[in-house]
Amino acid sequence: EVKRQAQRGQMDDQLFAVVYKRQVITRTKTGKPRIKWVREYRPPRTEDNNKAAMRAIVEERTAQWEALDLLPTEQIGAVSNYDRGHKMYGMTHWRDLFTDRQLLGHVTAVGIYNELLSAAEQEPLSDTKKAAFGYLALTLDKMLDYNSKISAWHGGREVLEHTFRDHAFVLKWSFAEMAVLVDDVGYDWAIRQTEKAIRELVGLARSDIDVDAEYNAKHQVDAFSAKPTAFVPPAVTVTCKSADALDHIADGTVDLIVMDPPYGANVMYAELSDFFYVWLKRTAGRVFPELFRRTLTDKEREAVANPARFEGQKGALALATRDYRERMAAIFAECRRVLKPEGIMTLMFTHKATGAWDALTTGLVEAGFMINASWPINTEAESSLHIREKSAANSTIFLVCRPREERAHEAVMYWEDVEPWVARAVRGRVEEFKKAGIVGVDLYLASFGPALQEFSRNWPLKRGQPRVEPKAKRRKQADIFDAPFDPYAVTPDDALDAARREVKRWRLEQLTHRKAPTELDPLTAFFVLAWDAFRAPVFPYDEALRLARAVGVDLDKDVVGRLANKKASDLQMWDSAQRAAKGALGPADGSRAMIDAVHHAAYIARTRTIEAARELLERAHVDREPAFFAALEAVLEVLPVSKSFSGIDLTGALQESASDFEALEKLRRLAFQDDVDKPEQLGLFDQPEDSAA
Repeated sequence: EVKRQAQRGQMDDQLFAVVYKRQVITRTKTGKPRIKWVREYRPPRTEDNNKAAMRAIVEERTAQWEALDLLPTEQIGAVSNYDRGHKMYGMTHWRDLFTDRQLLGHVTAVGIYNELLSAAEQEPLSDTKKAAFGYLALTLDKMLDYNSKISAWHGGREVLEHTFRDHAFVLKWSFAEMAVLVDDVGYDWAIRQTEKAIRELVGLARSDIDVDAEYNAKHQVDAFSAKPTAFVPPAVTVTCKSADALDHIADGTVDLIVMDPPYGANVMYAELSDFFYVWLKRTAGRVFPELFRRTLTDKEREAVANPARFEGQKGALALATRDYRERMAAIFAECRRVLKPEGIMTLMFTHKATGAWDALTTGLVEAGFMINASWPINTEAESSLHIREKSAANSTIFLVCRPREERAHEAVMYWEDVEPWVARAVRGRVEEFKKAGIVGVDLYLASFGPALQEFSRNWPLKRGQPRVEPKAKRRKQADIFDAPFDPYAVTPDDALDAARREVKRWRLEQLTHRKAPTELDPLTAFFVLAWDAFRAPVFPYDEALRLARAVGVDLDKDVVGRLANKKASDLQMWDSAQRAAKGALGPADGSRAMIDAVHHAAYIARTRTIEAARELLERAHVDREPAFFAALEAVLEVLPVSKSFSGIDLTGALQESASDFEALEKLRRLAFQDDVDKPEQLGLFDQPEDSAA
């Protein structure tokens, strides 16, 4: 009903609070007065609510704005992956993403921009003036990003968040507006941000001057008016062309290519860019008209897996994935053409979905590249993934590629010979990655690098023994819509599977402290490795499918309905209480899987007593089983630590799984302290072995 009303234009907004700063006088230790500004909140007053006045002004001026082409009139494009974010709530035009007050501010700024430009155009514009107007247009766009109906308020930092915090058009049920004309904020802030960016860019090209704004202000130095030096700036050519058609570059003339490619279906860049583009057309488009000839940005030639382009067709996502793979292959082929034989290409890639990795690597090897090195780099702030409800990748993998030297007659290698080399390459690097702080799903992603190195070094590859054709209902859509099944074909996905299996073996050795004389059964191994890899109870179903394949379980038959449930495109793991409530616990003696015995014990400890849990295990004759000790040890290393041991509050499904941890750790201390080591993760919280929980 809310959506229907919103689509009829009946969803309004209401002022909830006003944020302000109050001046407070404090004193230093020596007694000197010091001014401090404190941020506070107050409820709105009658005079704060100027919505009716804003509405009247916008209605009165809209016709004039449209006649002068100051107000974006463009509809949101039909090809859209974000219909659930804005169109679902009645936003059909780009101007609908702004309140009346925001529109008045933005359109007024565009009008003033055009007045300034018209005055400057009384004489031919110099390159410097063109650049100045270009940067001013970007400043206005900075304001757009921080002053829309989908700009949120960051409760922790107590600042405005920008529109694209989520890389999508997500309706904000509460949003924040910026007071654009208050001194030192609003446009003053946006101009400073643009100035900072310019100084940083200049600093990259001018090593002879100090462009640090804070330093120069403190020492009253104007870096941009410094006397000329003998410095000769490098020749820089900036072009705006498609990467699959670099016809302005001759063959074999480039030393280095650095690329951050689009990540499959991760972000639809062109769709998000329309938010800015429709405004830039009316500012920067007057200075650089050749860059703004289209009504909206080009969605047809964008190298992303865009299912919206294939809407209504069978297997839209599979068709989009194939389209992405073909476009990336064309880009890599063009890069191979312009790169010198001894040249280097570096790629950065961050994606949890191995299908995107398969597409990327296929394009690389088919274009004639070999991966020579790979490095995982932490690109996100350090934080505990146990406080998140969903899995996340924190690392970017950097791949270093060189043109592959063709072997004599392009002799084909066999996968059966190369697979052990892939496993050995992964095993040689995985411990190094772990010591460098790469954990969870990032550890698996990092292992893809060395696996693909070995794969690409030995390309082309084929199987010596044919593989069995998968059943149609279990085949990926991408397989169904591609060429006929080839039982001898080898793809990068085979190398990724080998990497995942090797990381699995190595991690299980670590998690059981290498003391267990027995391996974990497949279902228990899946539970342990899923928590270890994703550090959250909810993670992508496709990635769960690949992990299940590495462990040796049937995800739909063995896991779904017993350890977890499938929810849309995710898998949601159950704790012991959920399994008990759903009647999904197997025999307590671990005859089906030892995770059943562990969960039985956790559930009894949570609902009755620790002693009752110990007695249950004794009756089931597993209290002396090495396999049970190994399972308990591994489970205690991967479950989120409860507040009793960590001091950290958890919520939702994380809290329920942490309750399992608390019950099992108390049980270990009571009954199995000599057989099961203290969880290493407790060392993060300085918990002594005999502390009260």
